[in-house]
Amino acid sequence: QVHLVEAGGGLVQAGGSLRLSCVASETTFSMAWFRQPPGKQREMVAVKSLGNSPVYAASVKGRFTISRDNAKNTLYLQMNSLKPEDTAVYYCNGRRSNSDWWGQGTQVTVSS
Repeated sequence: QVHLVEAGGGLVQAGGSLRLSCVASETTFSMAWFRQPPGKQREMVAVKSLGNSPVYAASVKGRFTISRDNAKNTLYLQMNSLKPEDTAVYYCNGRRSNSDWWGQGTQVTVSS
């Protein structure tokens, strides 16, 4: 069982920035950020697998940056130029072999 703990959510005005972090209890091959806007399904935001380039959803490309500190088992998401449509609960995901683990989520609210 891999435990994931997110931090860094909050309320920000449109155009502002936030940085999310996720600490994992152990290393997983893939780590990712997902989000679930109010009343909508969960969607992938960005993925960073070991040895591979990051992958971004089209809606955040150029504004968000995902990074990993493997020594600290920590995943980050730098979010710039935030928009009201970025409002969601953001979840950290870890994947290894056929197993997925999720954090508890952190709320990000962007006011217009």
